[in-house]
Amino acid sequence: VACSGALSLVTKRYHEIRDPIHGFIKLDSDERRVLDSPPVQRLRHIHQLAMSYLVYPGSTHRRFEHSLGVMELAGRVFDVLTAQDNVHESVRQTVLNLTGDQRRYWRKVLRMAALCHDIGHLPFSHAAEKELLPEGRTHESITADLIQSDLMLGIWEAMTPPLRPLHIAKVSVGQKYMPGEAFTDWELLLYEIIGGDSFGVDRMDYLLRDSHHAGVAYGRFDHYRLIETMRVLPASQQDRSPALGVESGGIHSTEALLLARYFMFMQVYYHPVRVAYDLHLKEFLLEWLSEGKFPQEWDDLKTLTDNQVLSGIANAADDQSSPGHSHAHRIISREHYRRAYTLTPGDTVEHENPVDAIADACADKFGDDKVRRSAYQQPNPVTDFPVVDSQGQIESSLSVSTPLTQIPVVNIGYVLIDPVIVGEVRDWIRSNKDSILSSGTNGGDE
Repeated sequence: VACSGALSLVTKRYHEIRDPIHGFIKLDSDERRVLDSPPVQRLRHIHQLAMSYLVYPGSTHRRFEHSLGVMELAGRVFDVLTAQDNVHESVRQTVLNLTGDQRRYWRKVLRMAALCHDIGHLPFSHAAEKELLPEGRTHESITADLIQSDLMLGIWEAMTPPLRPLHIAKVSVGQKYMPGEAFTDWELLLYEIIGGDSFGVDRMDYLLRDSHHAGVAYGRFDHYRLIETMRVLPASQQDRSPALGVESGGIHSTEALLLARYFMFMQVYYHPVRVAYDLHLKEFLLEWLSEGKFPQEWDDLKTLTDNQVLSGIANAADDQSSPGHSHAHRIISREHYRRAYTLTPGDTVEHENPVDAIADACADKFGDDKVRRSAYQQPNPVTDFPVVDSQGQIESSLSVSTPLTQIPVVNIGYVLIDPVIVGEVRDWIRSNKDSILSSGTNGGDE
């Protein structure tokens, strides 16, 4: 065939990104513009698991690829939930009676909300956000503001069809972080797909992805089976409001997901060395940041990533006069505080708050500057959601699954001690723990 001159090029309408967890992730050109926007690209420089790579060297993955994964799973769940054969008759007319155009609109809203759900994260993700933001501010509220900002408005308006920023923000962060906005049942449901406590796709992706990169098996579960059995159901036989649930064939996958979360918290997210580095990082930032707080405006946030913080740590470690020097030095030289005490179930029988009791006793004996503490207890440990059986009957998940009623609550805590004296402190705790927990005192000066 004769060819005259240059070949004509066709602009790609769809784009593929290879992902180690989900294979190829596809985006259309509208979505690609969101992916290429500065707030989403900034996530390439925010570690998913803070400084966990100092414990699990493979855990260097970033919020960027996690956000892509959440978008991919959100689209898959939407397609399953809105397939006509999967819609429970009691909610078909009230929630899922969508025209073709409406379905396409809300599917894109959901995917973009999922892609943008983490754009408000500050350096090193959750490691130090609570103490380093002004009261009332969270990474979720920053996310909602960015989604609705002039920075993103032109992208939403140029889409086909145009998307409303408010819809994306509501589905991205949920009612808890936008209390002044009224949410429809449909918007609440879409948020549950992303951030739901039982089987939100944010949780699905981070468990699978974090497990993969950490090199552990704890976070794996059959997410393919779980997604294929997810349904929009009446909350119960008495309450006909719509809720996310599963067919009875998916209950074991849900059990596996929730057990995976428990094991990942116990083995990875609250590994004592990771906890120690988080504490040193927080103390460094409190001294290094202007007024000890993260900025909230985009012009300041866009250049503040893990890269800048790591550079600041490296510089401060070499300069004794630099703010945060001692904490930076501990991070760089791996002279982190060591675990001297780990919370056990038996200790909670003896004392209401064993971690604080032992930490206070150690501080009195050895000096407050030698002691750090960290504790976490899982909120809302009981997970209840509707399950539909083969006859169409709705049951509570807690009535059909014994394992769901017995999944342990994450309740973990440590007392961490300056490595110079950690051996001495461990011996002292071993000798005095019983008296500390029974009396609330430091057990004397033995």
